[in-house]
Amino acid sequence: MGRILSFLFLLAAGGFLVWSFQQKQMFEAQFAREAQLARDVADHIHATVVMFTERKVPSGLLFGDALTRMGVEQASIAGIISAAGAVFDFRHVRAGNQMAVGRSVLGELRAVRYRIDAERELWVAPSGDQFHAEIKSIPVTTEAVGAAGRVEDSLFNAVTDAGEKPELAMSLAEIFGWDLDFNTDTRPGDTFRVVVEKKRYASGQTAAYGRVLAAEYNTGSRHFRAVLFHDAAGHTAYYGTDGKAMKKAFLRSPLQFAAPITSHFSLNRFHPILKVHRAHLGIDYGAPEGSPVQSIGSGRVLFAGRKGGDGNMVHVRHSNGYETMYLHLSRILVRGGQEVGQGQRIGLVGHTGLATGPHLDFRIKQQGTFRNFEALKLPPAEPVAKHQMGEFSASRDKWIALMPDLNAQLAKALSPAAVTGAVPQPVTP
Repeated sequence: MGRILSFLFLLAAGGFLVWSFQQKQMFEAQFAREAQLARDVADHIHATVVMFTERKVPSGLLFGDALTRMGVEQASIAGIISAAGAVFDFRHVRAGNQMAVGRSVLGELRAVRYRIDAERELWVAPSGDQFHAEIKSIPVTTEAVGAAGRVEDSLFNAVTDAGEKPELAMSLAEIFGWDLDFNTDTRPGDTFRVVVEKKRYASGQTAAYGRVLAAEYNTGSRHFRAVLFHDAAGHTAYYGTDGKAMKKAFLRSPLQFAAPITSHFSLNRFHPILKVHRAHLGIDYGAPEGSPVQSIGSGRVLFAGRKGGDGNMVHVRHSNGYETMYLHLSRILVRGGQEVGQGQRIGLVGHTGLATGPHLDFRIKQQGTFRNFEALKLPPAEPVAKHQMGEFSASRDKWIALMPDLNAQLAKALSPAAVTGAVPQPVTP
């Protein structure tokens, strides 16, 4: 009898070891896929997404001086002026006209834009070691159109698979960023629908996106809808269909896309370098080196610099007793004492300090005590005022009615001859 029990025990132990080994292999394979997806998304965003900062040309300043004020490096300004001078006479630059500087998510210069008049813009962009300049026509119409798609691996890829540009994925991540962490909350089978302004040239060619007027994201049993509306002071913001503000005090993640959580908040974690058990008071995101890190809320930078095992780190104080910390950065983009806004880039992912590889260690304090950010409930902003609910309801119903049928949109992606469920509508400025 004893031999039988021993045999059964050894058989069970062997089975457990085989099962454990298989589970380990499955986890490692899944993590490798997620890490590769994170790298692919980061590379695609870096290569394609351009974020513009707009200003009016100051009175009494030369164009080059205006570029200096907007942070363009002196080494680039001479090349920009030389290239632009071949197609545009700078004596015709007018104070008060709009100019813009476009950069990649890593802060690299991608374009300079100046509005000449109501119909033309000057564009200058890097081309190898030089710059290329041209005069472009300004879009003459704006239409509200619908788009929809299904997630297979990431929101970013789902949007591009639907025939849209990466900028739209960035907009959706910002709109739902207070309720969803698109690094961890997206699942295969999730769906999105959106109504967005598209600016078109007279030829009908799409020039750029305008505002997202309404958006929807469905994941599992959770359903989110957002509508653009103005508050009593005239400021635009996104609200749920019930009029509650989408915006909260904090974003749901310090990163925007595709970064798996490699270590959760724990009071007793085995440290991979120190080889001891100790508290891990934050969340580790396994993001590629150089991925942009954003402040989850507005506040003031208490510290920005090197700090022992934390490496390069940024410490931000927010209202109502909250503080956030961003560790192991490869590069810091803010300074101590600086005011930062919600979603502002404050650094880049790295592996400085005690780190086995590139990742972001993100931590949050509430009234001096470290909290588990994954379980933290975020306070909301003000809802639509009661006296505006009638106007809000009319606007909400108008834009939601333009959302395309998901199945028709997916059929269109498979067959260009398929018809979408949303008809473009002109937008009244």
